[in-house]
Amino acid sequence: MGQSNVNLAALIGSRICHDLISPIGAINNGLELLGMAGATPGPEIDLIQESVGNASARIRFFRIAFGAAGEQMMGRAEVISILDDLMEASRLDVAWGPLDPQPRAGVRMAFLALQCLENAMPYGGRIEISHDDGSWLLHGRADKLNIDEPLWAILATKEAPQDLRPAQVQFALLPTVAADDNRRIVSEMSETDVKLRF
Repeated sequence: MGQSNVNLAALIGSRICHDLISPIGAINNGLELLGMAGATPGPEIDLIQESVGNASARIRFFRIAFGAAGEQMMGRAEVISILDDLMEASRLDVAWGPLDPQPRAGVRMAFLALQCLENAMPYGGRIEISHDDGSWLLHGRADKLNIDEPLWAILATKEAPQDLRPAQVQFALLPTVAADDNRRIVSEMSETDVKLRF
């Protein structure tokens, strides 16, 4: 996948997320108005609120991971807010280490790498994300990992198989985006640990 294709895909991702966030926000506002009007809360309202919150969190995350990166910086509070909302009902605990604002392009790569680690940790665990001396490290720890080796090989070869599923697209996109930033993805694995550096 060439750089122009990645940029086009990123613009499409940004457009989809931008167009979806408004109706999701409107549903949430409608729920708040129902509450203010004295509507009796029940399991139906709770389910809608939970679903809207989950959809909003995913869209915010996807907008960074799959959208156009741009030149702007992202502050720690914004990134942690996105990750906390995304992982609220997850078995994963994600710790964002960088204290300083980071370029959106770097956060994008970190989010894509996070999705790769998430794929290897279906039973839960902890992922720590750090950034030192210009290099990113994502370190996942779990009692049990599920490593799909052909998927992880894509990170080194940059060659995605024809049967790559939508849920695995991060494995094809991350090395391409990293190469555009003159970075190489390095992975390390053991029985309980998985690391990605770039």
